[in-house]
Amino acid sequence: MNYKDFYQNSINNSELFWQEQANKLDWYSKPENILSVNGNGYNQWFQDGTLNLCYLALDKHIQDGFGDQNAIIYDSPVTQTIKKYTFNEAKEKVAKLAGGLLALGLKTGDTAVIYMPMIPEAVFAMLACARIGVTHSVVFGGFAPHELAIRIDDCKPKVILTASSGIEIDRLIAYKPLVDEALELSSHKPKKVVVLNRKLGARVPFKKYDIDYDALIYGSDETNCIPLQSIHPSYILYTSGTTGKPKGIVRDTGGYATALRFSMQYIYNANPGEVFWAASDVGWVVGHSYIVYGPLINRNTTIVFEGKPIKTPDASTFWRIISEHKVATMFTAPTAIRAIKKEDPNGEFIKKYDLSSLKTQFLAGERCDVATLEWYQKHITIPTIDHWWQTESGWPMIANMMGIEFLPIKPGSAGKAVAGYDIRIFNEVGEELNTGEEGYVVIKLPLPPGTLMDLWKDNERFKAGYLNKFPGFYFSGDGGYKDKDGYVYITGRVDDVINVAGHRLSTAEMEEIVASHKAVAECAVIGINDELKGQIPLALVVTKTGEEIENFQLEFEIVQLVREQIGAVASLRNVVTVPRLPKTRSGKILRKLMRNIADGTAFQIPSTIDDIVIIEEIKEVLKNNKIGFFK
Repeated sequence: MNYKDFYQNSINNSELFWQEQANKLDWYSKPENILSVNGNGYNQWFQDGTLNLCYLALDKHIQDGFGDQNAIIYDSPVTQTIKKYTFNEAKEKVAKLAGGLLALGLKTGDTAVIYMPMIPEAVFAMLACARIGVTHSVVFGGFAPHELAIRIDDCKPKVILTASSGIEIDRLIAYKPLVDEALELSSHKPKKVVVLNRKLGARVPFKKYDIDYDALIYGSDETNCIPLQSIHPSYILYTSGTTGKPKGIVRDTGGYATALRFSMQYIYNANPGEVFWAASDVGWVVGHSYIVYGPLINRNTTIVFEGKPIKTPDASTFWRIISEHKVATMFTAPTAIRAIKKEDPNGEFIKKYDLSSLKTQFLAGERCDVATLEWYQKHITIPTIDHWWQTESGWPMIANMMGIEFLPIKPGSAGKAVAGYDIRIFNEVGEELNTGEEGYVVIKLPLPPGTLMDLWKDNERFKAGYLNKFPGFYFSGDGGYKDKDGYVYITGRVDDVINVAGHRLSTAEMEEIVASHKAVAECAVIGINDELKGQIPLALVVTKTGEEIENFQLEFEIVQLVREQIGAVASLRNVVTVPRLPKTRSGKILRKLMRNIADGTAFQIPSTIDDIVIIEEIKEVLKNNKIGFFK
């Protein structure tokens, strides 16, 4: 099959193209209205069709005679557990949990929050919600109570599903006290909290709103899938915004199922029955699309991995799992490969395992540096595909479409536009740029199926953030350029969001927290390059006149503040005191200038002597603290 013709067909005949893809799903009632406009003037796909994500992920395969195939492999090196669930077994667990949720009073259209570690029950909870039309919002287990409380207040769940604990390498993290604290902070109070006691030794304080997960399952009947409208919101997934307030990305049902099945076949080239492993977390969009819904809809065995690429127990973990479970396609973040490379630079662990089952390695979540890509390809001689997408898109926008035609890999590029995405590069005033010119990455509307419907109960913010800047186009928030062959190079965020090990975090939110410290007069948080995590935050602080505090003490206190309010995932480690911050004449802090200084990249020399002095002051502080380029 030819990529060029396939892609052009998806752009020139988009409605027919996506109708043909939608027809590959089992609908309760097939859509006749393929592309329409909703009440807010935004495009929607397959509006009059009805289907169910959980049915497509489990029940359909059982009816087709594949009930005894493994659906989920739970591999947990941190608890030394491997457990496998067939489609029959997974369906029973999910159907009973769905029955339990109905018994608690949940119904189609309600919301539920899931705050769990990487365990099979997290997947069961997501699928149980999908089974009965409850819109779920999974919150990453690494987020602090403050962040969880914000999400509870925004989506107003009837029920929270959680577990007694998660494990961070060799450290037990008690989840239940974090949930209780979040509920004390939140204005909205869910009716019940369903708690899975893992019995690993974590403290599990009992509250009157608690329900034991196992007891709920034991006393419940299995319930069938409920037919849902294609435009029914399947989930809300919060992502960082530049205001500091998380944005609730809303995903539909029918468009999402269509896009995921399409991507499993045409992007990932995953055949039904193969093992597909996305080494991520269900708290992120990768976990939603490619640990849970995508692989299961495509009848792939999916791996739920509770561990890290290193230290659980060592840098051989990924290779052991690929070999033991015969993984055909893998997906992870470049950060994970960099961590392995650092521990095992010569690839000695790789040589110990039979990796012949592995066809393709996909990388995403952040830009993959050339050195990491080349290291991987040197030691594992399979196609290594960097690709680009967002929480908002729900599935890849730029990739090498392995199920269509394998195109040459260009290190540094995420590939070419995926079928359905008409990607352009614009300048500030909306003019399309020439080859090699860097600008804003935008996509012509309508976006293909499976992309965001809206922001949860905040349509004005949706339009302001994505649609208003370039009318008729979706604004991605990223910068980039195209080469003469149509390959796209993503250069990074153009707003105040940074990418730490594949996790999008708001520097604006961190700045609010840093500024709350009593000794801080003003501050700036910027993302600087990091060999392992891609980017890490750096806080530059100007202290109040008369405040006497040692820099190490200030750093300790600010780091603790950020950990308490955002969580360890923020990875803020460096806080430095500077005499002053560079600003424009209107008073705007020049964050990009400071980022360039810290990264050792070129920047425009300011026009005044005073500005030059400020830059030299910042350079001196970074040099003395061995930060960024000055290590």
